[in-house]
Amino acid sequence: MLASTLILIALLCAGVLIPVPYSEMSPGPTVNTLGDARGEPVLQIKGHKTYPTSGHLNMTTVRVTGADYDMNIVEAVYGWLAHDSVIVPHDTLYPNGKTEEESTQENAEEFSQSQESAKVAALKELKIPVTSRVVVSTVVKDSAAQGKLHAGDVIKAVDGTAVTKPEDVAKLVTLRKPGENVVFTIVPAKTAAAAEKAGKEPQGSEEITLTTRKAPSEDPANPSEDRAIVGIQAGTDHTFPFEVDIKLADVGGPSAGLMFSLGIIDKLTPGDLTGGEFVAGTGTIDDAGKVGPIGGINMKLVGARNAGARYFLTPDDNCAAAAADTPSGLTLVRVKTLADAKKSLDTIRTGDPAGLPSCSAG
Repeated sequence: MLASTLILIALLCAGVLIPVPYSEMSPGPTVNTLGDARGEPVLQIKGHKTYPTSGHLNMTTVRVTGADYDMNIVEAVYGWLAHDSVIVPHDTLYPNGKTEEESTQENAEEFSQSQESAKVAALKELKIPVTSRVVVSTVVKDSAAQGKLHAGDVIKAVDGTAVTKPEDVAKLVTLRKPGENVVFTIVPAKTAAAAEKAGKEPQGSEEITLTTRKAPSEDPANPSEDRAIVGIQAGTDHTFPFEVDIKLADVGGPSAGLMFSLGIIDKLTPGDLTGGEFVAGTGTIDDAGKVGPIGGINMKLVGARNAGARYFLTPDDNCAAAAADTPSGLTLVRVKTLADAKKSLDTIRTGDPAGLPSCSAG
């Protein structure tokens, strides 16, 4: 008896003290994009008529343990047995030794980009013109572009060929061989910012000549043909016809894009999209209004149902996983585009849920 007791105590101590390479995901808070967060409206629109809204269009989140958190065996087993949490390998959330600070920064950048795309998609859905332009997003340290190109510079052309999409820049640069010159026609970031503030199209371009360099091989064992680079990442910037601000702190990642877009549309159009219903959802969104998949779908379902949601807008690619474990009382609504989501809200508002596109586990 004494020996068994001592062995049990030793096992319990080991379970508490020995760390395991796992992390936990659990339901995070949900926020109504039509309401307030920390005392101020989540969506703030100035310079355009807005309309009263009712009901809920809640974005959902997932809470995760930090990169430096050492989970023990007891916590891992408890998490595996619990229905409202998921235990995943640590590398799933923090790959390649990524620190919590690096993950937070990456999530903040994705969240910022998702806000921009949400605004663009919403205004395009409402047929409100948005001016877009290709810009320098980042400049790689010690690259050919450092000191010559800067984040925010508007890229008008490369070697005299006009660019309309970020991917055009890389295609035109790679037409050169490493060591050859390539000419960028740009509008400097300060000039572009001043024009944007005035609501005008950036003017006053200049030409910058860069000497290309050889891109590092992605697979040293099988080096590819020489590819020319200059050391920048191109992106898209927009000029909006009026001010749309999204005020929400301590949230990261791109998965709130769909719900932000719907909230903006609701505020800019008469009547209620939801008809007073409690609708939650998730999904990334691009400038064209295409809805993309997200992580932690089952935890978001639990969080939404706990908050009182009756309907959940679910990205098409997440439908199978969501349908396999749907909380009682929550109706899944499959969406592929912003237009799909808006049409489904029309159906919800009219009180005919049988006509909604559903998710299946198969």
